[in-house]
Amino acid sequence: MYTVFNKNKQRLHRHVRIRAKVKGTASRPRISVFRSNKFIYAALVDDTCGKTLAASSSAKLGLENPSNCEAASKVGADLAEKAKKLGVETVVFDRSGYLYHGQVQALAEACRKAGLVF
Repeated sequence: MYTVFNKNKQRLHRHVRIRAKVKGTASRPRISVFRSNKFIYAALVDDTCGKTLAASSSAKLGLENPSNCEAASKVGADLAEKAKKLGVETVVFDRSGYLYHGQVQALAEACRKAGLVF
């Protein structure tokens, strides 16, 4: 028998490995990233109590083209602004099994540029 190549299954396997090492706390929450075919989503998560502190997505921002790097950077800047309002300065970044490239990288760099440290 042969193994069927499944990109999402492989991504989820990488995600499990990453989540074993990356934990978010109230003082240092986790930025969780999810990419769909059309939108990109990011959330600040406190894993100790299992709460989402803030979230942003290209769907809610109402962008003209919600699935490119420019949209991802706007989502990152919006999330960083929400984090600043909550008093969060340092975070851990959870790329959720995606490669640190393209939209995920643009989102992370926009968060850093807006003042988050990770």
